[in-house]
Amino acid sequence: MKQTLQLKTSQHLALTPQLQQSIRLLQLSTLELHQEIEQVLSDNPLLERLDDPLDRSVRLLADGAINHNAATPGEAPAPGAQAEEGGNANSEGEASEGGADDAPAGEPDADWGEAGRGAGGGEDEDGRPQLEASPVTLREHLMEQVRMTCSAARDCALVELVVDALDDNGYLEEPLDDIHARLPEELEIEFDELRTALAMVQSMDPPGVGARSAAECLALQIRRMPNVPLVTRRMALVIVEKYLSWFAQREFNKLKKALDCDDEDLREAQAVIRQCNPHPGAAFASDVSDFVVPDVIVRRAKDGWSVQLNPDVMPRLRVNSLYAQALRQAKSESQLNAQLQEAKWLIKNMRQRFDTILRVAQAIVDRQRNFFSHGAVAMRPLVLREIADTLGLHESTISRVTTQKYMLTPHGMFELKYFFGSHVATEAGGEASSTAIRALIVQLTGAEDPKNPLSDSKIAEMLGEQGMVIARRTVAKYREALKIPPVSLRKSL
Repeated sequence: MKQTLQLKTSQHLALTPQLQQSIRLLQLSTLELHQEIEQVLSDNPLLERLDDPLDRSVRLLADGAINHNAATPGEAPAPGAQAEEGGNANSEGEASEGGADDAPAGEPDADWGEAGRGAGGGEDEDGRPQLEASPVTLREHLMEQVRMTCSAARDCALVELVVDALDDNGYLEEPLDDIHARLPEELEIEFDELRTALAMVQSMDPPGVGARSAAECLALQIRRMPNVPLVTRRMALVIVEKYLSWFAQREFNKLKKALDCDDEDLREAQAVIRQCNPHPGAAFASDVSDFVVPDVIVRRAKDGWSVQLNPDVMPRLRVNSLYAQALRQAKSESQLNAQLQEAKWLIKNMRQRFDTILRVAQAIVDRQRNFFSHGAVAMRPLVLREIADTLGLHESTISRVTTQKYMLTPHGMFELKYFFGSHVATEAGGEASSTAIRALIVQLTGAEDPKNPLSDSKIAEMLGEQGMVIARRTVAKYREALKIPPVSLRKSL
């Protein structure tokens, strides 16, 4: 085959670097966006941030004087002008407006006093921020008790060995036989010594720590529980030691037959068991809660509901005027020119990002007005295409905007994707949102009789009476998504 050269004309879509940056910024969450900005600020000297948290802090100059411009930028006069005015006033012998007790403006004590009063009246909390103490772990809590109770070094070492074998929930998952087998033979440690060390750990706070099973954990707590009648305590111990599986599955008829008791006795024992904590060590976990900052805020207005951007998540960026002026005067091609263009692109794309989020949020609020007025039961079906067609955007853009972006409403904080949901047909020929059906399921199960809870079939029947055609398996799927137990586990005495 002979090789030839051919020219062919075709059209294709090319993503410019500016468009790629705009798409990337649009899909970032608030936390990821601020991390991206901090990285750009460290790489690009032509970009600066106006909302720097240190802008309003008091700074010292090289000569030891206070820079008042740093404390209140744009309001106080320059330090040199203040010193000049203070010198003229002192030379003419004029007294300040504050009275005779005020020190002259040129003295350092006056500057420090003004700074202290401006910072919050000299209170310790404002002048010196408190540092958060590190949380106490379960091991530290137990070892503190060991140091106060154990006197012999050998006993303390054995108890510490057991403490180190506990998991995060306070359970001893490894058998004592395995722990004893791992000990060196030259230490001559008897198995009874290790068992005594475990008993000492189980007597410590929190109650239930050092247990080897859930039944033992509950039994340890019931034995140490105060103000419990003897008969009720014994029945609760028998339940957790022998019939815990029946108790978990709400097999109350079997329990009454095995214990030869009535409903009142079983109800009292059940109340005692429910006071126990099956995970005694979980309270010492060092998990840090994640806080979500809303991107938009919904408020009630005169003509309905209005959406506003949260100013706390909007970084204020600008191009450094000193560098920009130097580049205009130089008029030379350099790397700074490219960085100047990148800074302008970033500022423009940031403005476009928040404008798009505001438009999408307002379109969602316009279509879900019933939700903001009446709650989740009034949610209407909504899909991404409906918002995309309204705003003239692509569905992928709406998907990026609604991912990890949050809205603060009078009913709580919700991700923008929460307002989108599939629809279920109604008998009248209309549509009901799946979110509204979930809210109705929560209401029905919350108002049910604990002695006779509603089954999935009954819930589907009750929803059908309200005109919603829904199958039993769909109710079961929604119930599991809401983490509502099945009917057998919701039954009580």
